[in-house]
Amino acid sequence: MRVKLILPALTEATSPFFRPIKYSLFPPLGLATLAGYLPEDTQVSLHDEHVERLDLTDDPVPDLVVIQVYITSARRSYEIADHYRALGAYVVLGGLHVTALPDEAAAHADTIFLGPGEDTWPQFLADLRRREPKPRYVSTTRTLAGLPPVRRDLIARHRYLVPNSIVVSRGCPHHCDFCYKDAFFEGGKSFYTQAVDDALAEIERLPGRHLYFLDDHLFGNRRFARALFDGMAGMGRLWQAAGTVDAVLAPDLLERAVDAGLRSLFVGFETVNDGNLAATRKRQNVGRDYSAVVRRLHEHGVMVNGSFVFGLDDDGPDVFDRTVGWAVEQGVETATFHILTPYPGTALYDRMVAQDRILHRDWDRYDTRQVVYRPKGLTPSQLTDGYHRAYRDFYRWPAIWRGASTKDSLRGRLRHVAYAGGWKKFEPAWHTLIRAGQVLHALPLLEAVLGGFGERAAGRGTGRGTGRADTDAVSPGVGPGVGPAGLGGANPVAPPLVPVEIQGHGS
Repeated sequence: MRVKLILPALTEATSPFFRPIKYSLFPPLGLATLAGYLPEDTQVSLHDEHVERLDLTDDPVPDLVVIQVYITSARRSYEIADHYRALGAYVVLGGLHVTALPDEAAAHADTIFLGPGEDTWPQFLADLRRREPKPRYVSTTRTLAGLPPVRRDLIARHRYLVPNSIVVSRGCPHHCDFCYKDAFFEGGKSFYTQAVDDALAEIERLPGRHLYFLDDHLFGNRRFARALFDGMAGMGRLWQAAGTVDAVLAPDLLERAVDAGLRSLFVGFETVNDGNLAATRKRQNVGRDYSAVVRRLHEHGVMVNGSFVFGLDDDGPDVFDRTVGWAVEQGVETATFHILTPYPGTALYDRMVAQDRILHRDWDRYDTRQVVYRPKGLTPSQLTDGYHRAYRDFYRWPAIWRGASTKDSLRGRLRHVAYAGGWKKFEPAWHTLIRAGQVLHALPLLEAVLGGFGERAAGRGTGRGTGRADTDAVSPGVGPGVGPAGLGGANPVAPPLVPVEIQGHGS
C-alpha cells in the first residue's frame, strides 16, 4: 500500500516573497505518529507544505492520502483532498477543524476523524484492510498506552530549526472559553499522559541536547511532571515547554523542571485586565501575581515567552500600551500577541454567534491577525492597529534594551538583547536559510549566541541537583500561531495523530 501523509500550509504561511521562521520551527509529529501504526511493508511519505513544495503529480497515485486540517489551511486541504479523490485515491481528513465542522469536511473526504486518533486510527486501518472503512470515526477511548515510536525517519530534519519536538500528553486540564481543546476532546478525557517510562524512552531516542515539548500544558498533571523531570535530571538535556502561571508558582515543580533542563517557558498571561479572566473561564490566572511569575522564572534562569490576546470584552484602547509596557518592564524576553479569534466549536464562538457578533466565516482569515468579530470596547480598526503596534513597540531596539536592563548582570543583559533581537530583527536572514532548506544549521549558532540562559541568578539555586550553569541555549519563543496552545494560531505539528491541533488561546 502506498500512503501519502500531507500537512497543507496555513494560508498565512504561503507568501512567495517572505517566510518568517515560525513556520519552519517544528516537524509534523502528528502525521509521523500515524505512520508508526502502518504495516512495515507500506510505502509511506510525509509532506509538510510549510517547508517544501507539494508535488501533486504522483505516479503511481497513492492508495491512501491522509490530510491534517487546520482552520486556516482548510481551503487548501479541501483542494488537495478533491484532487486526490478525482484521481482515485482514498482520502481521509482529520484535525481540529474537521472535529469542529465535520459535515463541511465530509464533503471532501472518504473518511473523516473526529477527536484524537489513538483509538480510531488503528481501527480504521483494520477496517481498510477488510475493505470496510467507515465514513466517520469518533474517538471515545483516551489512552497513550502502546503508542508506537514516532516515525522520525520520515522527517526532513534539516528543514526545521527545532526538529527535536516531542509531545508526552494530550489536551489540558483547564477549560477556557476561547480554546479549541474542549471541542476536540469532547466525549472522553480531555487531558491524559503517557507512562513516564514511555515518555523517557522517546526522549532517549532523540539526538542532540535540545528538546521542545509541544504539549498544551506539560505541567498539567503535577505527579506525572515531577516524575518526568526527575527521570530527565541526569540526561543533560536543554528544553522548552508551555506552562501556566499557577504551575510556575507551585512549590517544587519549577525547581525540578530546571534541574531537568528547562530553559524557556511559554506562559499564557493572555490579558492585563482581570475582568477578562473570569469572563473567559481563565480561572488558573485569576488572582495570580504575574510579576511574581516572571520573577520566579528569571530567578531560576528560565526565559519567558509571554502570550497575550487583545480584543476581549474588557479591553479598551489603552490595552496595547499597557500590555507592552508591563512586558518590557518585567524583562520578558519574547512575546506573542494575538487578536481574539472565536473558533468554531468553542464556547466563545457559540456565544458570539448568539450575540450576532461574527462578521464572516472566511476561515482563511481566522489567523489571530485579523478581526473576524465585533469587539465591544474597541473598533475593528483600533484592534487591528493596536495589535500591529504592540509587536512594533515590543520589538523596537529601545524596548529591547529596556527589557535587558532589568537583568542583574552584563552577561544577562547581552543575552536578552541577542535573544529578542535575533528572533525579530534578523528575519531576512532566517528567510534566506529557510529558502535554502538549511535552517537547522542555524541552531548551533543560535545556541552559541544565546548561551547561558540556564545559569541561575547568583545565590538563587534550587537546592536540587547540581545547580550547574549550562552554556547552551534554546530556540526563541515561538511566534503567534505556532506555540503550544498558542493564542489562536494553528500548531500543525503535535499529535494525537491526524486529528491533533494545538489551536486555542493560551495555556
